[in-house]
Amino acid sequence: MNPEKIERNFKNYFPSPFSLALLLTLLTFVLAYIFMDNSAEENKLLALSNYWYQGLWDKSAGGLYFAFQMMLILVLGHALALSQPFNKLIQKLLLLCTNRVNAVVVLSSSTILLGYFNWGLALIFGALFARKIGEYFQQKKQAINYALLGACGYLGLLVWHGGFSGSAPTKVMEGDYLSALGFNGLSIPVESTLFSSLNLFVCLLLLIFIPMIMGFISKRNSGSIPQLNKSRTTTEPKSIQKLGIAEKFEHRVWISKALGILFLIVALQQALSYSGKSSLGFIQPNYINFCMLGLALLFHQNLNSFLKAIDEAIRGASGILIQFPLYFGILGILKGSGLIFMFTEFIITFASAETLPFFTFISAGIVNFFVPSGGGQWAIQGPIIIESAQQLNADLPKTVMAMAYGDELTNMLQPFWALPLLAVTKLKAYQILPFTFILFCIATVVFLAGLLLF
Repeated sequence: MNPEKIERNFKNYFPSPFSLALLLTLLTFVLAYIFMDNSAEENKLLALSNYWYQGLWDKSAGGLYFAFQMMLILVLGHALALSQPFNKLIQKLLLLCTNRVNAVVVLSSSTILLGYFNWGLALIFGALFARKIGEYFQQKKQAINYALLGACGYLGLLVWHGGFSGSAPTKVMEGDYLSALGFNGLSIPVESTLFSSLNLFVCLLLLIFIPMIMGFISKRNSGSIPQLNKSRTTTEPKSIQKLGIAEKFEHRVWISKALGILFLIVALQQALSYSGKSSLGFIQPNYINFCMLGLALLFHQNLNSFLKAIDEAIRGASGILIQFPLYFGILGILKGSGLIFMFTEFIITFASAETLPFFTFISAGIVNFFVPSGGGQWAIQGPIIIESAQQLNADLPKTVMAMAYGDELTNMLQPFWALPLLAVTKLKAYQILPFTFILFCIATVVFLAGLLLF
C-alpha cells in the first residue's frame, strides 16, 4: 500500500470537508427523491426541501443543542490542552520522541489512550502534540512525515465510541432515555458494553497493533523536515503591578484555582449522588463539559490565561459551526423521507440473531458518512437497532457496540471531525487521508475479528 500514491488520488478526487458536506446533501436529496414513498410526485421536491430546512433548526431533535455540546467539548478540550500541565506533559513526551519511529508510536499510543476517556480532549491533544513533534523535528533539522503525524493525532476518533464519551453505550445506560423511546424496564449497564470482553479485546488490539504499524510506516517513509511557524502552547503571564483594578481580578491566580476546585467539587457531588442503574451513568456530554471547564480553570494560570486559550480554541471549531447544520439538514431528509429506516430495515431483513451485529456494523459505517455525529446517528438508528435485536433475540449489548464500531471506523474516511486538527496542524484533509485510510483498513480487521470471536 503506497501512501504517496493514495495521497495523489485523494488530492485529485477528494473534495474539501465543506464541499463534501454539500455533495452529500445533494446525494441525499437525489436518493430520497428516488426512494421516498409519495404518490404526489410533483410535491416530493417541496417536501424534501421542507425536511432539509426543518432539519437545520429542528428543536425536537436537539440538533443545535447537541452541536453546542460538541463545540464546547472541542473548545474546552482545546483550552485544557493549552494549559501549563498539559504543555509540561507534551514536553516530557517529546523527550521520548528520539527518532521518527518513536515519535509516531508515542503519539499514537497517547492519543488512543486519551480517546478512550474523552474524544474532544484526545482530538485537540493529538493535534497539539503532532504539531509540537513537527516543530521539534524542524528544530533538530530531522526529517519526519508530518502528514502521518496528523493522522496519528486523529486516532482518538477511531476509538472514542468504545470509550467513556461514546454516545451509544452511555445513552443505553439511561433507563429513562430508553423508556421515552418505548422500551420500558430496559437498561444496558456499562459492564455489558464498555467493560465487556468484546470491547476490552478490541481496545487492547487497537492499542497494540496501530502504534506498531504506524511506526513501521514511519520507518519506511522518512518524509522531509517540517516547515512550521512556532505555535503558542500557553499564555504568557503579565506583571500584575502594571494592570488596572478591574484587570487585576482576571490575573489573580487564586481566583481561577478556587473556581476550578469549586466546579470539581460540584462534579464529584453529582457523581456521588447519581442514582441510575449503571454506576457510571452520570458520564454524559454535559457532565464531561462541566468537568473540563473546572479542570481548565484549575490548570490555567489565571482567568486571563483561560480566556485567551478559549479565544484561540474557538477558531479551531469554526468549521464545525458552519457544517454541523448541514449534516443535521441531511439527517432531516433521511428521517423525514424515511430513507434511513428503509436502509436499516433493508439490511436487517437479511440478518439473523447471529449476524445482526455484523450488519449493524456495516450500516452504521455507511450512515456515518451522511451523519458524522455519533449522538445524532444514535438518535435515529438506535431505536431501530434495539427493536431489531429484541425481535431477533440477538445479543443487544454486542449489537450496540457493533453500531459504535461502525460509526467510529468511518471517521477515518469522513474528515468532518478532523477540522480542528487541520486548523492546529495546518495540514489539508487530502494529506492525512492516505494514512487514515490505512488506519481504516487495520481497524476494520480488528473490529470484525472482535465481532466474530465474541
